[in-house]
Amino acid sequence: MPLSTDTLAWLWVPVVLFATLAQTARNTAQRTLTQELGTLPATLVRFLYGLPFAALWLALLYWLPDQMPAWPSFSAAYLGWIALGAFFQIAGTAFLLLAMAERNFAVAVTLSKTEVLQVALFASVLLHELPTPLALLAMVVATLGVLMLSLPPRGQLLSLSAWASRPALYGLACGASFAIASVGFRGAALALGAETPWLSGAWGVLIAQALQTLGLGAWVALRTEKGLAPLWPAWRLSLLAGSMGAAASLAWFTAYAMQGAAAVRTLGMVEVVFSYLVSRRLLSESFTRPEKIGMVLMLVGLVLITLQGV
Repeated sequence: MPLSTDTLAWLWVPVVLFATLAQTARNTAQRTLTQELGTLPATLVRFLYGLPFAALWLALLYWLPDQMPAWPSFSAAYLGWIALGAFFQIAGTAFLLLAMAERNFAVAVTLSKTEVLQVALFASVLLHELPTPLALLAMVVATLGVLMLSLPPRGQLLSLSAWASRPALYGLACGASFAIASVGFRGAALALGAETPWLSGAWGVLIAQALQTLGLGAWVALRTEKGLAPLWPAWRLSLLAGSMGAAASLAWFTAYAMQGAAAVRTLGMVEVVFSYLVSRRLLSESFTRPEKIGMVLMLVGLVLITLQGV
């Protein structure tokens, strides 16, 4: 049964929160896999081992209801949006990896955090989804908060050459790529017009991850020394990364079917708060004043974005 507008006005919030928690679990598993397999094979694991879970979820959505949902119409526009999102999701990861190889990575990370504002820009241009004044305020406040949490060291902070360097451009390109990917997936959800957001999310993840598995899988098989061989011995941890990655992607895609991409990505920044609090807790370190201000700004922005349209 299709969800009412009133339900969609708030249901996207817990869906996004679940996505951030599942994504945190996936990142933890992938961090270990990266050390064992290398960066590209560990990235491929996310898509390859996630595909069966995405397919299982889609099958359940058709099998569980008393009346089978209608088969959606896969237009050229839908497949184009999905392909756009899938490509730029991989591109964003590639730019981030290039930035990590540079010395002043901190500047690149800081600039990549402008993703939310870039999502709003691209969504306005490509989807004609203009943010409300409250939503725009929330995006700006939350972005300022995350920038304060990720500012580079003082030496790089005051260096014009660092902010105009190649790693800085990688950071901006990373944020832009992930922003376009989000807009692509939102555009796909709008073009599909599935009966429910759950079906829209399931189809989107299955098709996108199939494209990413084929594309990145071919690259790893042909361009890396050991090919796909290292992926199979690490199947246990890979299954964890794949299942959590699929769960996160399913939640993200479902949220895109419920709410605009800019609002979804803004609330998704709560992952930074979770990760920061956990790392600080584990390290038993106190917060600096800029970090405290940044955390407050982020929380204010996240509260504002959940209030938009209410």
